[in-house]
Amino acid sequence: MHTRATAPAPHEANRLDGPAVRLGALVPLTRPGWVEAGQHLLAGLELGVREVNEGGGIGGRPVELVVRDTAADPRRAETAVEELAAMGVAALVGEYHSVVARAAAARADALGVPFLCSSAVLDALTEQPTRWVARLAPAQSHGWRTYADFLLTAGHRRIAVAAEPTVYWRSGTRVLRDHLAPRGATVVDLDMRELGPTELCDELVAQQATAVLLLVGHPEPAVPIVEAVRQDPRLKEILIGAPAGQPEFAEWAALLGEDGAGVPFLRYLPERLDPLGLRVGAALREALSEAPSFVAFEGYDAIAVLVDVLRSHGTDRARIAEAWSHVAVEGTRGAIRFSRTPGIGVWQWVWPPVQVVDRDPSRPDRFRVLHTA
Repeated sequence: MHTRATAPAPHEANRLDGPAVRLGALVPLTRPGWVEAGQHLLAGLELGVREVNEGGGIGGRPVELVVRDTAADPRRAETAVEELAAMGVAALVGEYHSVVARAAAARADALGVPFLCSSAVLDALTEQPTRWVARLAPAQSHGWRTYADFLLTAGHRRIAVAAEPTVYWRSGTRVLRDHLAPRGATVVDLDMRELGPTELCDELVAQQATAVLLLVGHPEPAVPIVEAVRQDPRLKEILIGAPAGQPEFAEWAALLGEDGAGVPFLRYLPERLDPLGLRVGAALREALSEAPSFVAFEGYDAIAVLVDVLRSHGTDRARIAEAWSHVAVEGTRGAIRFSRTPGIGVWQWVWPPVQVVDRDPSRPDRFRVLHTA
């Protein structure tokens, strides 16, 4: 089990007294997890903890981030939650992959450990309503309906979904179909267990699709699919979309170059960052040696929320869970407050900013905002 703990630097620790307040962090840091997303999430979490300790910690006590690598494995996440709970962490934070976050949320609920999910979007994060779990990321139904509106505005009425049969991708397909069908659009479901990239191209031509959405893992099989579609002269005009955000990260651009530009995806940033967001963004860029993704901002905001709760309500787990409804924190992407939302069993920020963006074909290192919620 991967272990990484972030404690205050020596000069900071000298100004802090008492036992550390431990927070357990769930992050994908090895394959088959989306490692780059995990690195950005961890950078945001660590920056938040460092700034808290520089500001005096929690009542003079240092905050310690105890990290567990989930590697996109739900069982590994469950084990990590049990281990961290036994260590006495005040709360859990993090996780990028929705299926993993769902497993972690179920164990946190069963064990009575507060869990602030930073980045997973699956609507049904828990089977039943729970007081123990809150979430910063928007629900999949909210974000993906925004993406569907973008497709409609762009004139697409015959949309193919190249999907793998996981809970997350099936849920996304259902959101798209339920939103698009009543508005005159057709969603064609193509099972990527049965099709290779070449066969997919043939199906796109046969189905007369004007857009194909990649509801698949990255880099495999997303990258070979993009390469095949871009090289097929029959599909010169088709839109390739990736609502789950694969093109956000530098690895996408490194692997695909110009072929990876012009692929719209969802990200959760405002059109303009306020002074806090600009300051945090600069610090994240320095830590990552590249532009921070929205996932890094989610990590930072998650720590800001937990610290606010810990300072106002203490470190008792039950009191932390009772505090979700009282949160009022200025995050890097806007004012954060949690509420109960129909169909979602956890405390939810309603809503973070949602954008549809792509990499500019003329400058693939630059993003263009195409649509906002």
